[in-house]
Formats: sequence, C-alpha cells, structure tokens
Amino acid sequence: MGNDGGMGRIDEYGGGQGPSADVLVVTTNDVPGCRVDRVLGEVFGLTVRSRHLGSQVGAGLKSLIGGELRGLTKTLVQSRNEAMERLQEQARARGANAVLAMRFDVTEGPEAGTEICAYGTAAVISRLS
Repeated sequence: MGNDGGMGRIDEYGGGQGPSADVLVVTTNDVPGCRVDRVLGEVFGLTVRSRHLGSQVGAGLKSLIGGELRGLTKTLVQSRNEAMERLQEQARARGANAVLAMRFDVTEGPEAGTEICAYGTAAVISRLS
C-alpha cells in the first residue's frame, strides 16, 4: 500500500516541475532574488483530449454513488503535464529561461473534448548580485 493511502503513485495524481528544469515556471509576476532582464511575450502549450465513452459511463455511474473519478483525474493530470511541457518548449525556443504568471485554462467542448491550455509570459531572468 505504501505512503499513498492505496491511491497509486503520487506522480499519477500530481505534476509540476522537477528541481533541474531549465525553464522555471512560476505563477507569480516575479521571482524573488531575480530580476527580469527581458520580456519575450506570451507563450502557451495546448492539448486537446477526446472523451472516452467507457470512462464517461464509469464517471456517470460513479457520480451517482459519489467518490473520486480516479481515471478522469489521471487523464487530467496527464493533460496538464503535457500542456506544461509544450509551454516550456515554446519558452525555450524563444530563448527564455522562465515563464512568469503561468495559468491554466480548461475548456470543455461538446464535440472537441477537453482543451487544456497552459499560458504565461516568457522572460529571461537573472540572479540579483
């Protein structure tokens, strides 16, 4: 069972950057101890996931009795992480080493599925001396 309460490995239900990321992504407008040398503009990472009929039926049944929809939770985590990776790729391609004011936007479309967009401001930052 481990330390996760029997819910699966922690990385299946979470995300975010590792300690050695070459593009720092933060939700704040600045980074303590750093200055913004250049703002390179908006960057985003996008992914669209179609709905899987089996998971929708299972989710509908689960919603009747209550509880977490673990399959859908894993799918959303994977989608958010994919959008974040694409965001970092865009920032890296522009020469940024940081993305400031990162946000997620999720849109459900009846035919297109779920669109997850990670967006923020690409910047070059450096440590204050």
